[in-house]
Amino acid sequence: MLNLFNFLKKEKVWDFQGGIHPPEMKTQSNGTPLSELPLPDRFVIPLKQHIGHEGEICVAPGDKVLRGQPLTFGTGRMLPVHAPTSGVIDAIGQHMTAHPSGLSELCIFMTPDGEDRWVPLDPLPDYRQHPRADIVQRIHDAGVAGLGGAGFPTATKLKGGLRGVKTLIINAAECEPYITADDRLMQDYAAEVLEGSRILGWVLQAERVLIGIEDNKPEAIAALKQALGSERDLQIRVIPTKYPSGGAKQLTRILTGKEVPHGGRSTDIGVLMQNVGTAWAVKRAIINGEPITERVVTLTGEAIAQPRNVWSRLGTPISHLLHQVGFTPAPRQMVIMGGPLMGFTLPSLDVPVVKITNCILAPSASEMGNNDEEQSCIRCSACADACPAKLLPQQLYWFSQGGDHDKARAHHIDDCIECGACAYVCPSNIPLVQYYRQEKAELRAIDLEAKRTLEAKARFEARQARLEREKQAREARHEEAKQRVARTDNGELAAAKARVNARPAAQPDEATLEAQREARHAQARLRQAEAQAETQPVTRQTTDPRKAAVEAAIARARAKKAAQPEVETAQPAAEVTPVAPAETDPRKAAVQAAIARAKAKKAAQADNAEASTQAVTDSAADAPAETDPRKAAVQAAIARAKAKKAAQADNAEASTQAVTDSAADAPAETDPRKAAVQAAIARAKAKKAAQAHNAEASTQAVTDGAADAPAETDPRKAAVQAAIARAKAKKAAQAQHAEPATPVTDSAPEPSQAEQEADAASRDAAALATAAHFAVEKAEQAQEQANNANAEPEQAPELNQPDDARKAAIAAAIARAKARKAQSSTTLED
Repeated sequence: MLNLFNFLKKEKVWDFQGGIHPPEMKTQSNGTPLSELPLPDRFVIPLKQHIGHEGEICVAPGDKVLRGQPLTFGTGRMLPVHAPTSGVIDAIGQHMTAHPSGLSELCIFMTPDGEDRWVPLDPLPDYRQHPRADIVQRIHDAGVAGLGGAGFPTATKLKGGLRGVKTLIINAAECEPYITADDRLMQDYAAEVLEGSRILGWVLQAERVLIGIEDNKPEAIAALKQALGSERDLQIRVIPTKYPSGGAKQLTRILTGKEVPHGGRSTDIGVLMQNVGTAWAVKRAIINGEPITERVVTLTGEAIAQPRNVWSRLGTPISHLLHQVGFTPAPRQMVIMGGPLMGFTLPSLDVPVVKITNCILAPSASEMGNNDEEQSCIRCSACADACPAKLLPQQLYWFSQGGDHDKARAHHIDDCIECGACAYVCPSNIPLVQYYRQEKAELRAIDLEAKRTLEAKARFEARQARLEREKQAREARHEEAKQRVARTDNGELAAAKARVNARPAAQPDEATLEAQREARHAQARLRQAEAQAETQPVTRQTTDPRKAAVEAAIARARAKKAAQPEVETAQPAAEVTPVAPAETDPRKAAVQAAIARAKAKKAAQADNAEASTQAVTDSAADAPAETDPRKAAVQAAIARAKAKKAAQADNAEASTQAVTDSAADAPAETDPRKAAVQAAIARAKAKKAAQAHNAEASTQAVTDGAADAPAETDPRKAAVQAAIARAKAKKAAQAQHAEPATPVTDSAPEPSQAEQEADAASRDAAALATAAHFAVEKAEQAQEQANNANAEPEQAPELNQPDDARKAAIAAAIARAKARKAQSSTTLED
């Protein structure tokens, strides 16, 4: 009793809502065994024969290939395709394929060599000794896809159900009219179908394997039971004939009583389904090691003389198959790939056989019924009653026709299995399935665009995040570098900041800037005066160079003194240079040396003047009365030169000694500024004394020379002496204007004292320049008188020539004395 209850429980089946019972039309082709057909002259092998992306080509035109050799490779849904026979690759290009759109796809063109030689095979009969992942990989490498019509990659489907699948269903219903490929395969290869089912069940580790077959296939049922024998690892379930009981969701409902949720898959409820053709291909791939190169195709319809099922190589043109079975096309003949409900009309007979091609239907005009035009929907709801997916075909039709994608998606258009039951029962001849297919294609395009948009957004956000991380990393590195520099160079930065902060305090004030401008102006006037002295005579000079030099020195001293307090104030106390010891102060030594030089110069000038006067007097006194005047003049000049040379030597020695003594005896406590003032005063006093002494000596010499001059002085000698005096006077004046004034020492005196001394020096320099100018003019007048006395004696007969000559000589001597005085004053200035 218990065994009977278990048997009845196992055999229980359920029903699904909707469905239709169209004429089966299967007896035309299922009564003839499977047969082989001759190979075509040329194969057209599409790269994409399944759901997913096409693989990468691994052959080139001109290559020789063997049967089963892979022509493409790939992973995931990129299933490889294999050579259907041995031959040569002719070309790779675009060709029309089996698709309702009639568009071209990339194909490999191959010419068979007639030998049909296989590549070396690698059979695996003991597959249970290998990991399940390796078996799945072999199935992928063999290019096995769903041969029931969907074309989903089998390996990918198995990977998704490796865990959680409890029931494996082998779909042997084959419910669509005219198609008998699976029926004939189960009749002729029942053992291989069962072995493939066992491999799939072992890979999935399913608790049970159910083979669902409709009761309109008694021969196939008998063959399966005979091949199964006493084994109980597989269960054969016979179900009532009803279209579309072969749908995945409908067959799952019939065998298990479970409903697949909307938008879900059968694996969500622990069920996985495979076709009997797929099970046979898995067996050949594992046990025999053969990739899929052929499949069973039903050739049927009243336009075919010999309807039957044949083994068709993948890539065989449809025209070749129809030619082998006696196809006689009628006017406006249509050829359908697939069944009359789910198939589509071929755009050309040159399209090749692919993995999902299970039937080629060539019906006559009367066989397909009336071909009436599409009419308006009458809202009869027949389509809703026939829909096996519990949808509302009428509403989906309106949404699809109007392009209302959101409402079509909300009414679960994706659950439509495109069985064609709604179009079959529609009294208005509306091709509802075609509208649904178009709407589903548009929804897939929208979803693809949305997916690409999300991927682009994700890439953009990832890039932004990466840039932000890099920015933060750079900022962190910069901050670390700043801290490191701050730690290592803290002292230097503090010192630099102190210098920057102290810099504005060191800027000169308005008084200092004004003093500096006055110094620059005075220096400019000095340069202008020196230029005039070099290029213009004394009578045309507007500015005295010596006076300009004194003014420039005074201006520089004022500017330096005005800037000195500010500099001392701006300097930090820590940066002030310590004062040198009193006994080694170079400024004091310089002041003392200047004082000593002034004293020595004064003494040398006095000695020089006395020696010169004495030499001239002695020479004049010792000269006999009858001595030649020219010889006397020469001797006097020689004596003067010797005296001057001796005086210069004594002056140099005295100056050196005085500087040395002054530097050694300088008191340690002398103030530099006071010393500079005293030096300026000493220089001014020495200059005055020298000028007075020199003037007296020169006057005395001229007087003596004039008194002792012989009466018979030659006029030519007087002219020569006058020229010499004139030249010396000009030389003294040029030296006076060309040489700059003595620069003022760096240590400027007090403003009141320095101004007084500078004014006195300026007045003295002006007086000396005036005297030199008068001396030059008198020398020129004396020369003119001498020339008149020598050149024009006949014009003044009343004058005594010897007397005039003596007067000219006296005038020349006086001019020479004055010129010498001007030269001495210039030397003192230097």
